[in-house]
Amino acid sequence: MSSRITQAPLHEPANENLGEVLDETLAPELDERQIAPKPATPKRLAAFLAIAAVVLIGLNLRVGVASAAALFHDLQLLLGYGPLVAATLPSIPVICFAVAGAATSWLSRLVGLERAIAVALTLLTAGLALRVVDSVSMLLLGTVVSMSGLAICNVAMPSFIRKHFAHRTSTMTGVYTITMSIGATTAAALSVPVAMQLNSPVMGLASWSLLAIVALLAFIPLAVAGKPRPVAETGAGVSPWPLLLTRKGLLITGLFTVQALLVYTIISWLPSILIARGLDPASAGLMLGALQLISIPAVVLVLAMASKPRLLRPAFMVSTGASFLGYTCLLVTPDQLVLVPVLLIGIGFSVFPIVMVVISRSGSNAAETTAMSTLAQSVGYLVATVGPFGLGLLHAATGGWTLSLELMVGVAVLQLFLAYWLSAGGGAGSAGGRGAGRGRVRSGGRGRGRLRGRRGEGSQA
Repeated sequence: MSSRITQAPLHEPANENLGEVLDETLAPELDERQIAPKPATPKRLAAFLAIAAVVLIGLNLRVGVASAAALFHDLQLLLGYGPLVAATLPSIPVICFAVAGAATSWLSRLVGLERAIAVALTLLTAGLALRVVDSVSMLLLGTVVSMSGLAICNVAMPSFIRKHFAHRTSTMTGVYTITMSIGATTAAALSVPVAMQLNSPVMGLASWSLLAIVALLAFIPLAVAGKPRPVAETGAGVSPWPLLLTRKGLLITGLFTVQALLVYTIISWLPSILIARGLDPASAGLMLGALQLISIPAVVLVLAMASKPRLLRPAFMVSTGASFLGYTCLLVTPDQLVLVPVLLIGIGFSVFPIVMVVISRSGSNAAETTAMSTLAQSVGYLVATVGPFGLGLLHAATGGWTLSLELMVGVAVLQLFLAYWLSAGGGAGSAGGRGAGRGRVRSGGRGRGRLRGRRGEGSQA
């Protein structure tokens, strides 16, 4: 009872300012002096802008990848590049997610969280537009620029959700993830028809920059209102790397790595695998769209389960089990039943939002959440580069996809075990706490991690 009384005031500033985290050491009088004169955006408008930002950014986060995957076959025929470029193109997003994502914490501290996201959306828009030029070099350059923008958004969005929706992290993570799937489904299904209407694969690829422009324009008011410093909190920066010394940090990073490898490898190469089996490019793109589409109800289901600590492990098992079955079926089922593995793999995509919920609830403040997000995504995506690039080269060397799919089944088994270990005890404890910057987690009774964070923001248990 006493803990509720002492913790309750900490929620008042969050509710008043859409979950913005304030310095716990500030006196109430100082808070009033800082907040009262500020010409703040009206509460409802600010809430609408924050929700719109989550939706529009989510719609863009997989469009650049899914639209290119559906057009890789036509792009190679048009531009005439060889196996090395063909293997490199689907690997660029994952490399950028690792390298540019690692700089997100520094950029957020320099210009503020919202302004860092605005920079990312600018890069995304410019990079997608560059791909309109009928040139291999511009295709590669535009992909690097646009995927660097996506990388910053990938890392920054969990902190944005944590900051603006501190008490609705699961709900808004679900909205964010579902809109990602909607954007990817639309891009995968429509990229080939749009390219056919425009009579150019590169025009069809660049047309998705229009969606990025909408997101950027809608985000400008939040970027203008954002502070030069991302969060007014004690200890502005938290190093992500010591978190690798913690069990939780290691498991989150490991699970994020294998799910990223599986997701971006199959998004990159599924149309090519299906075209090799006799499907036409438009039908292969529709199958990629179906894979993304089925992930939407799957995400709703697993997030509803993961919101209850005791159901975190079952949620992980549903998603990782479906992924394992999907890759196994893709390897052994006849071509006439290809929709079955496609749907199972799409259900397996729901691993990602569960991991993002775990990351969003890690640490005791937004800086520690950003540290965990930076660690998981920079290391995870760097290692996951092996997937799209390696399978592309392996296919070129063997002339088939059998060995590549066998390796994917093995990775899916590893993903299942990592999810099982991470969800031990219902995911109790978080990955950071105030000792996160020193690479340790405070421990409490019965071995469960404890954080001195705000109520509802730390441990999931």
